[in-house]
Order: sequence, then C-alpha cells, then structure tokens
Amino acid sequence: MSDTGPPGEMEHKFRRFDAGLTVSDGTVISGYASVFGAVDQGGDIIQKGAYAASLARMAAQGGRIRMLWQHDPAQPIGTWDEVREDGMGLYVKGRLLTEVARGREAAALIEAGALDGLSIGYRTLRSERDGKGRRLLSELELWEVSLVTFPMQTEARLGAKAQSQRGAIAALREMTGQLAQMRRELPGR
Repeated sequence: MSDTGPPGEMEHKFRRFDAGLTVSDGTVISGYASVFGAVDQGGDIIQKGAYAASLARMAAQGGRIRMLWQHDPAQPIGTWDEVREDGMGLYVKGRLLTEVARGREAAALIEAGALDGLSIGYRTLRSERDGKGRRLLSELELWEVSLVTFPMQTEARLGAKAQSQRGAIAALREMTGQLAQMRRELPGR
C-alpha cells in the first residue's frame, strides 16, 4: 500500500541535536537532521536512501537546502554548506549568519542550551505503511532544515557544545594568566 501524505503539502520532522553536534567559532554547526530507522513522535520512520534522489536533483540544478528559523521561510538564519546522507541519517553542516538578528539569537540560544532541535521540511514522494500502521518514508523531497525548539525525534540530545569565539578567547586568557602565575611560583624564578 502506498501512502504519500497530502498531495503537494510540506511536512516537518523534528530532531534534537545529538552528541555529534558541534558548534565552533560561535557560528558553525553540524549534526544529524534526521536518523534512519528511528520512530518519531508521529509514528513515521525515515528509511535509508530517502533523501538521495532529492539531494541529487538539487545538486544538478545548483540549488541549496535552506537553513530557516522554526520553518519560517521569511527567516533564513544561515547556510547549509554540506547536506548528505550517510549510514546514520541526514548529516548537515553549516554556518549561522550573525549579521542576521535571528542568526545571532540562534547562536546564543544554542550556546546557552536553550535551543537543541533540528527539523526537516519536506514533501513525501513515496511511502507505505508497515504492519503497525507506521509510515515508512522511502523517498522525500527535502526543502529545508530548520533550527527549532521542539524536535520530533526525542531520543537524540545535544551533547557537548563548543564555546563561542568570545568564550574561547576569555578561557584562553584565563589559562594564560594561570600559567604565568604558576611560572612565577616555580622554584628558582
């Protein structure tokens, strides 16, 4: 049985950042926007290869997957420099644009641990129901990956987050001061 969902309508899948998320220089983020085989809160399961055709079409057309704030097409907050499937799921890596107000806000919220979700915006092209009534999503047209407050895949969580550039500089200054103090305290100095 085929179940493609509402014709032409965009759907969303949310996922918390996992332990693989990194935030560096205060603006670069990376992690998995979706994980294959995981049952989300809506009862859907995205299968391996679901994004392959969409990503190939996008690349052939010279297009890009958009980075949005909470799925709002009027609020782009950065760029995804890398979007690819691997054995685990849909991996994304990109940059928050701190020249945009929402980009600055997103960076601050991620650093504070207040924002920890990714969500995909897509249209289902091919799916079927399994014996438990869950949709097995086998081909998706990926439109965007958003930073969101409430992700759909709850089993993944934000692990360690890197400090922002400002925080890293402050930490280095503190360590430099501590090392200088320790050198002064060494015998024979």
